[in-house]
Amino acid sequence: MDYNEVINSSKTVLVEFYADWCPHCQRMMPIVEQVKELLEGKANVYQFEIDRNRELADENGVQSIPTFIVYKDGKEMWRQSGEMEGNMLLAKVEQYL
Repeated sequence: MDYNEVINSSKTVLVEFYADWCPHCQRMMPIVEQVKELLEGKANVYQFEIDRNRELADENGVQSIPTFIVYKDGKEMWRQSGEMEGNMLLAKVEQYL
């Protein structure tokens, strides 16, 4: 599936760019899993490991990790990098449902 298909796979989509070696990303993993479960059937959640998706990360201007991007109807609506509370991340996605 190419990135364009990913961001158009549902009305609202959350994308995370992360790295396996990144401690902030590791701390966000269980939070992202929780958010993914809570959004099931409402929004799609995709995660891209930047070392395996370097070109994709560059094309999307990912400067630091983890980076979260919310798309609505294929358009970027919100972006933030770094660790955050799960309820904040969930609220940001729900804002665009």
